[in-house]
Amino acid sequence: MEITANRLTAAAGLCAAAAGAIFLGVQVNHPPADVEHIVTGEMAVRETAKVLMTVLAMIGITGMFLRNRERFGVLGLAGYGLLMAGFLSLFAVECIVGYVLPAVAHSNPGYVQDVLDAAVGGSPKGDIGHMSQLFLVSGIGYALGGLLFGIALFRARVLARWAAALLAYGTTSALALSALPESFNRPFAVPTAVALIGLGVSLWRDGAGAPAAAWVPEPATR
Repeated sequence: MEITANRLTAAAGLCAAAAGAIFLGVQVNHPPADVEHIVTGEMAVRETAKVLMTVLAMIGITGMFLRNRERFGVLGLAGYGLLMAGFLSLFAVECIVGYVLPAVAHSNPGYVQDVLDAAVGGSPKGDIGHMSQLFLVSGIGYALGGLLFGIALFRARVLARWAAALLAYGTTSALALSALPESFNRPFAVPTAVALIGLGVSLWRDGAGAPAAAWVPEPATR
């Protein structure tokens, strides 16, 4: 099968839509973020799904950026860079929560609970080391990057504008979670999940419906 730019665009759209669907699905009946549940098989499956979600989201976001790069300008570039940093940090967080914390939950439950509290926007009681910086990068990249990237997408008028606006709103609204109970975490993820699905479907349609253009690597510069 010939690899074309349009097929790559459509594939990136499917990745974004799948990321949104996974992000939405893992919120359903999500267990509390505590030491008791972090060691369960259910949480291992959920965290693995979240890791997959971040990878698919980064592929989808890159596809959106490449499709609109000529219309994005500095705002879109900044939004893309920040949002990618946010999702990359989130990827690291989910790997640590899913595969590292369960291994130390029995020997150091206090530290594990502190990390979990910070992960859902709470204030840890003890020192969690460099995890604080990781959460900070993840939060800033996700919120500010999502806002700028959503605005750039909205202004580009290529993909679904309602989904672009919802992305800007959904990612920015997550900043309020630090002042809200943990129970608000799941509903606040819904707008971003729906936005990814909408943008992904829009990008897929854009790639599938556009005239085929073969993808040819640019010649190396000397």
